[in-house]
Amino acid sequence: MLKEFRDFIARGNVVDMAVGIIVGAAFTAIVRSLVADIIDPIIGLIIGGIDFSDMYFVMNGTVPEGASLADARDASAAIFAYGAFVTSIINFLIIAFVVFLLVKTINRVRAAAERKATKQAEAAAAAAPPPGPTEIEVLLEIRDALKQRQ
Repeated sequence: MLKEFRDFIARGNVVDMAVGIIVGAAFTAIVRSLVADIIDPIIGLIIGGIDFSDMYFVMNGTVPEGASLADARDASAAIFAYGAFVTSIINFLIIAFVVFLLVKTINRVRAAAERKATKQAEAAAAAAPPPGPTEIEVLLEIRDALKQRQ
């Protein structure tokens, strides 16, 4: 059973998937920082200097005026954290857009490689000398030449 597990882990697909997950996690951290440290402050500046990710609406319970989202959650109040939700949507859109660009680039590279391979195959076929006579054709010519000599 241990050998089967080792063979499973050693497969190329599993290793590729693990690398993809690690890179994806690092990329997600970069996107979160981009949204939290650059995009949210810009949106906050546009809407009046408010920390956008901390925006919420108290539906039930008591929360001190001006409390942060974390404080409101700690107060066990029922809150509608629309700022955090919008931040998550922005994160998703950025990640989806980058994945789209990545897939688009990979498809372009693959198409270019296929075109290059096709052109090379066509060039090789065009440069190849015309095929000579087959072995049977040569033997038939020899037979005919021997018949003519007799």
